[in-house]
This record gives sequence, structure tokens and C-alpha cells, in this order.
Amino acid sequence: MHLSISKRFEFSSSHRSFVRGWTEAQNQAFFGREALSPNGHGHNYVASFAFNGPVDPKTGMMINVVIIKEKIKEVIDNRYDHRYLNDDVPAFQDIVPTAENVTVSLLRDVVPLFNDVTAQPSVCHLAESPASEATAYAGGEVERHLWMNFSAARRTCSPHLTDAQNEELFGRAASTSGHGHHYRLRVTLQGQVDGVHGMIFPEREAREILSELHHQLDHRNLSTDVPQLRDMPMTTEMLSLYFFDYLKTRMPVSRVKLYENDEFFAEYLGSNRWFMAYTGEFHAAHRLHCRELTEAENLSVYGKCNNPRGHGHLYRVECSIEGSADRESGVLYKLDDLIRSINTQLDDWNYKHLDLDTSDFTDKTTTGENILMVLWSKLEVSLGNRLSRLRLWETPNNRFSLRRGIDDRT
Repeated sequence: MHLSISKRFEFSSSHRSFVRGWTEAQNQAFFGREALSPNGHGHNYVASFAFNGPVDPKTGMMINVVIIKEKIKEVIDNRYDHRYLNDDVPAFQDIVPTAENVTVSLLRDVVPLFNDVTAQPSVCHLAESPASEATAYAGGEVERHLWMNFSAARRTCSPHLTDAQNEELFGRAASTSGHGHHYRLRVTLQGQVDGVHGMIFPEREAREILSELHHQLDHRNLSTDVPQLRDMPMTTEMLSLYFFDYLKTRMPVSRVKLYENDEFFAEYLGSNRWFMAYTGEFHAAHRLHCRELTEAENLSVYGKCNNPRGHGHLYRVECSIEGSADRESGVLYKLDDLIRSINTQLDDWNYKHLDLDTSDFTDKTTTGENILMVLWSKLEVSLGNRLSRLRLWETPNNRFSLRRGIDDRT
């Protein structure tokens, strides 16, 4: 099992995308509007850093998130926030501050800050806009993520099943009248970052390819208006496969993730391998307190989270299944069963004080790490040992992840 903690930060900076030594015409042809102004343009960046390491059995924590916040915030505030990256940050004197390069630079600056603790930064994920993100891994790999939104109708069904079978498998979504979604597609590119222009793949070229796909799909009925989709099962899993195959021949795609709403996505990673995930939530109170520590030690370790009367969160939980989808039905795992399993488990904790109103934490501190491990053991049984990853947000800024293997993929 692999546990990680992720902490989110925001900063505002400006930059200009251009290669020193290229002509203005060359830069504008390659970077488009991002090269136009000689004085740069701006982004509200969101950077998330993931940490790996052992959990202290006494405190129930891998690392105190306050330590993460203090160390990283100082670096971001002093080196990146409210800066013109091209001139004010030495790392970008000679390289273009693309999403890929900024992400790598952030991770490189943060890693040495934690040489004195067991938990180590392993990933930096950077969103420079709702449509553009990048991820850098401690092992050296870099990814670029591009988002595309489209609205479309569909009937969820498989042409290989009878109407009765489709209705049994998909319920109301199999209605012949169809239904609609505002889809969000994330395309992940992986490869070497070019040493000159700073990208894995030219973004303008990628956007043109995605624009063609958008024209094919947007405001269409996917079941009837898109000839390429007519003979395949109309499921989110099969749509993600179609998008992967469509894009893979034209750019270095490693995976695609398709959200049909904020709670559900399917992701195809190639080689007949999928993820699908559903996100539920629960309202709960808790107190971070260890019986083996003195009152003073508890206050020192947990700070205001040790408040005797407790505090609370709206917890969000993302539950993922991994495997191969059935090509006849187009289904990796029956969505209703996944939703029912996670909602049943979360309902036991909803509107409860985890320490006082449940029996799950009588011998454990209700840290995010421990909550996640207890929930994993509950869901593992109900999902037939097919659980692949659990993510828990106690706030938008603090996330805990538990997964099989050692894959830190975002």
C-alpha cells in the first residue's frame, strides 16, 4: 500500500512565453498570444505538493501539514509570488517559464527543505489555468495536462445487449430519450521536455487537434450524430478509449480522463487498463488527540486541531476501481454498485463525531491518514477487493491518498 499527503498553495505571477534568440515572428508563430506582449501576462497558479513516508503509529501522522505549509509557503512567497518569472526568478533567465518548466523548478526548490524529515516531496502538480496543468515527479518524469470541455447528449447502452439487459445494467441512463452531460476531458501528455521551447509537445498544435475533436462532439447526440461512435458501447469507459485512440496517433498521449460530472470519471491508460471513480462526501467532527501524549504534547503536535470540543469538515472521498472493461457491455464496474458501496460506508460517519459517535477510532487518532486506512478496509470488502485508490479531502488544501503499488500518478 502507498500513502501520500498533498498540500495545495496559490500564487500569482506573470511571464512571457518566448525563446531568447528567436525572432518575434518565430515566437508568435510558436507560442501565439502568449508571446505577444513584451511585458508578459499573468496566471493565478495553484501548486500542489505530494509527500510520501512512514506514518508515526503514535500520532497517526506522516508529517504535520503545518510544517509543509510553513516551509513551502516561504519559498513560494519569496521566489515566485507576485514576480515576473522571466526576470525575477533565476531559473528562467535561460529557459521559457512554461507550465512544465515552472513545475520542475518548484519541485527542485522544495525537495531540499525536507532533508531533515522522513516524509519526502515526491510530486508537484501545477495548474496555470483551468485548461492547462503540468506534473513533475521526483524520479524525473514530467507530464502536461490539457483540458477540453464539451456538452453532448447520449443514451448509455451497448449495441451488443438487448434493451432489457441495457436497462438492467444502466437503469434510467439507458432510456431511448437520452440524457446530457457537460463533459470535461483531460488529456495527459508524457515525454521529454524540449530544451529550447520548454514543452513536451507544442501547445498550439495540441489545441488545434483538440479543437477538431471538440467540433466533432460538442452539442451533438453521441449515440446518433457521431458516426465513429455508433457501433461501440456508449459508456464513459468506452468514450475514454475512443478519445485515447483518436489522439494517440497525433501527439504523445499517455492517458485520458473523462468526467461526465463532478462526481464520476473514467480514465483510460492504454493497454486495456482503466480507472473509474466516484466521489462522495460526509459531514463529520473530530478531535486530533493521542491518549499516549500529555495535554501539552497533544497541543504541541496537533495545535488548534486538538481543541477539546472538536472541530469539523465536509470530507470528500474519491473511490477508484482499476481493471479492464468488458468490451461487450463497455463497463469496467457497475456504477450503481460503486456508488452504493461508498455511500453506504460514508453514511455511517455522516453527521457524526468520529471519535465519540463511532467505534472505528477507539484506538486511533482521527488523522486523515487513519481515516483513509479505516475506510479502505471497509470498502475493500464491499467492492470485492477491486479497490485501487482512495482519496480524502478534509479541506480543498489538504488531501490524503492511499493506493495499491507505488504509483504517484495524479
